[in-house]
Amino acid sequence: MRADTSTTANAIVGRGVGARRSKGWTPRTEATLRIVAPISFGLIVLVIWQLLVTVGGVSDYLLPSPISIVTELVEFWPSVVSATVLTGTNSLLGLLVGSLVGIVFAAVAARWRIADQMSAPIVAALAVVPIVALAPVLNSMFGADSQFGRQAIAAIASFVPIFINTLRGFRQTKPVHRDLMKAYATNSGQMLMKLTLPTARPFILTGIRIASSLAVISALVAEYFGGPRGGLGSLIATSAASSAYGRAWAYVVASIALGLLFYLATLALERLVLRRVPTGGSR
Repeated sequence: MRADTSTTANAIVGRGVGARRSKGWTPRTEATLRIVAPISFGLIVLVIWQLLVTVGGVSDYLLPSPISIVTELVEFWPSVVSATVLTGTNSLLGLLVGSLVGIVFAAVAARWRIADQMSAPIVAALAVVPIVALAPVLNSMFGADSQFGRQAIAAIASFVPIFINTLRGFRQTKPVHRDLMKAYATNSGQMLMKLTLPTARPFILTGIRIASSLAVISALVAEYFGGPRGGLGSLIATSAASSAYGRAWAYVVASIALGLLFYLATLALERLVLRRVPTGGSR
C-alpha cells in the first residue's frame, strides 16, 4: 500500500514537472513573468483609461485622464512628497505602537485565561470602531495642531490583527514541548522567550503585514476629519473641494504608493526573519 502511494505521488509530481517543461518555462522565466505580467496589465489599463477620457469624452469631473494626473503629480511634487512623509510617519508610529501593544496583550491573554476572557469583548469592540466617528473626537480631544489623534487611530487599527494573529501563534505550542520545558525547571519568562515566542513568530509577522496597510488607510481617513493640514488625506479632500480633480487623484496615487511601500516593506521583513531564523517546525 505504501509503495502504491509513493508511485502515485511520484506520478503526480512528474506530471506537474512535465507540464512545466512542455511549456518551456524555466524558473527564471516564471520569475520574469511574475513581474512583467502585472506591469503589462497595468499599462493596458492606463491606455484604456486614457482612451475613455480623450476619445470617449469622459469629463474630468468624473475621471481625470492619466496624463493630467501625472502632470499634476509633477507640478505639485514637493507638496506630494511632504504630505506622503507626514502621513507615512503617522502610519509608521501607529503601526509600531499597535504592534508592541498587540504582542504584549496577546502574551498576557495567552498566559492567563481570565485576561483572555476579558480582552475578547474589548478587541471585538475595537475591530468595529468607525474611524469616521472616532477621528473628530480624538482631534477635538488633543487639539487641532496635534498629530496624536491620527497616530492613535492608526495604532488602534493595527492592534486588532496583530493581537489576533499573535494570540493564535502563542496557542500553537504543543503540550509535550511545554511539559519538556517545565521538566527543565524553566520559568514563565524563559518559556515565553525560548518556546512560545519563536513558535508564534510567523503569526506575528503575518499580523504586522496585514496591519501595515490598515495603518496607512486609517491615517488617511483620519486626516479627512479635522486636525492639522498637510497629510495626504486632508490634501485629497481640499483638492476635491476646490474642483482640482487631477490634483486630488495625484494625491490618491501617492497614497496607493505609500500603502504598497508599507506592505512590501513588511513582506520583505517577514521573509528575511523567517529565512534567517527558521521556526521549530522547519528544522
